[in-house]
Amino acid sequence: MKRFTQVLGAGVLALAFGAISGNAVAEKVTLGVSIPTATHGFTGGIVWWAGEAKKELEKKYPDLKVIIKTAGGAPEQANQLQDLVTVNKINALVIFPFESASLTQPVSQVKSKGVYVTVVDRGLTDTRAQDAYVAGDNTAFGKIPGEYIGKTLGGKGNVVALRGIPTTLDNERYEAFQTALKATPDVKILDAKYANWNRDDAFKVTQDFLTRFKHIDAIWAADDDMAVGVLKALDQAKRTDVKIVFGGAGAKGAIKTLMDGSDKRIQANVSYSPKFIYDAIKLTAEARLKGEALPAKTIIPSVLITKENAKQFYFPNSPF
Repeated sequence: MKRFTQVLGAGVLALAFGAISGNAVAEKVTLGVSIPTATHGFTGGIVWWAGEAKKELEKKYPDLKVIIKTAGGAPEQANQLQDLVTVNKINALVIFPFESASLTQPVSQVKSKGVYVTVVDRGLTDTRAQDAYVAGDNTAFGKIPGEYIGKTLGGKGNVVALRGIPTTLDNERYEAFQTALKATPDVKILDAKYANWNRDDAFKVTQDFLTRFKHIDAIWAADDDMAVGVLKALDQAKRTDVKIVFGGAGAKGAIKTLMDGSDKRIQANVSYSPKFIYDAIKLTAEARLKGEALPAKTIIPSVLITKENAKQFYFPNSPF
């Protein structure tokens, strides 16, 4: 009798464990994706890659539903988070915050409802509001151009830099750029100014640089949208002293120029593709379908793009 009870008990436990394990693996996932509206090239790419993730993953996983919301500002994004929880009943969230500070509390409230939260790129001010963080490598984004420019100029020359907007992300990039150039101390940074990741602002900043500095060897545009404004200013001023314009993030126009060799000033780029939203959605969805958690931090590597490897970074159907 005792033997029968032990066997029966073991059987019940095995069945219970199997049921729990099965539920964990087969649990349906409703994943909300909260991202900025496509107001410029990079965010246009974010929206496009999010749509690609939804299309591919829902086709592959019948137990997955992906709901994408785009917001034109932080207040709208906060309101959409409430709707995703109360109306759409999400149990997982991937969010690219419009702003860090103002979205921290709304995201924290979502997490308190039992929703698994993955934050992408623009970190929150309190990491307790998230389960996981996925971003590009901002240190490498600045380091790689610094190393490339220093080496390509032969260790000597004048450089100006365009920065994004005043953020910790931009600080990390610029500090890494400065540090990399310390290896070539005869390469001088004449000035650095914010151009807000905007073509028109980059055009104006470059005009100012060209007026003040009679000889510039290289310009770190730090973004492919800003590089367009830089090139326009150079062409308008008929300046031929600038030999290198280094953008960043791998916009399809810049990569196509690099592949074709159609502008000798565009010699290299650095990857920081909006595709990381696709990666974040995929990683989160597949982990939650298995009942698993992601690592606390996942950094998507940034690598040097040259004519030799440019083809693998060219996505012609993306708006960016």
